[in-house]
Amino acid sequence: MSARPPRILVIAGSDSSGGAGIQADIKTVTMLGGYAMTAITAVTAQNTRGVTGVETLAPSFVAAQIDACLTDIGVDAVKIGMLGNADIAEVVADRLEDLPCPIVFDPVMIATSGAVLADEATIDVFEWLMELATLTTPNVPELAALGGHGAMAARGAPYLAKGGDADGPMLEDRLVRPGQEDVVWNEARIVTRHTHGTGCTLASAIATLLGAGQPLEDAVAQARRFVREALQNAPGFGSGSGPLGHQAVRPD
Repeated sequence: MSARPPRILVIAGSDSSGGAGIQADIKTVTMLGGYAMTAITAVTAQNTRGVTGVETLAPSFVAAQIDACLTDIGVDAVKIGMLGNADIAEVVADRLEDLPCPIVFDPVMIATSGAVLADEATIDVFEWLMELATLTTPNVPELAALGGHGAMAARGAPYLAKGGDADGPMLEDRLVRPGQEDVVWNEARIVTRHTHGTGCTLASAIATLLGAGQPLEDAVAQARRFVREALQNAPGFGSGSGPLGHQAVRPD
């Protein structure tokens, strides 16, 4: 009998076009050998060109989805993505307060297309979630909104500063952990417009690998390779920021 897959609970919004959000999360978790469960926070109408509508779910129903998963199947790691509003963010933080498993928090504020996905009140609750998280994964604008490297380091929790939104031919991702030397990855940028869902995919990959028992640095390194291969195998769908090629990746 084969080993059971790590159970990964994804708390995030739905992307109707399948490139980001819950859909990208499920693909990622599955391709990396995990068992994906979901607590959907919002439903969006979107495609590669942008978000045209968002409907958030009731906070109590988001909580009910989380409870349903935790009280029956159980969980080995959690990934948090788009939350929708401050009330949902508070409910999620409350439910995860004492959960003894890795938590990866992708502080989604703005979609790849530029649509705003978190208001100031929601971002205020991010402080609580960052305290709970094993790792927070801000991109360049999110890191700036959270106070930059100084503020993040002062919080005393690990974070991965992603460099995909910075300019230049080289990309730098920096893993910062209190009391340890930073781990830095410098690689050539993959030039493509098909980058929809990269942040969702990376955070879900890290969560899956942590849930499988990998150390943090190894989980980030393998998750980065997964994203880069998915970028290189993008199917070319859509006229805007297209989806990644999750199905073409061959996990290690």
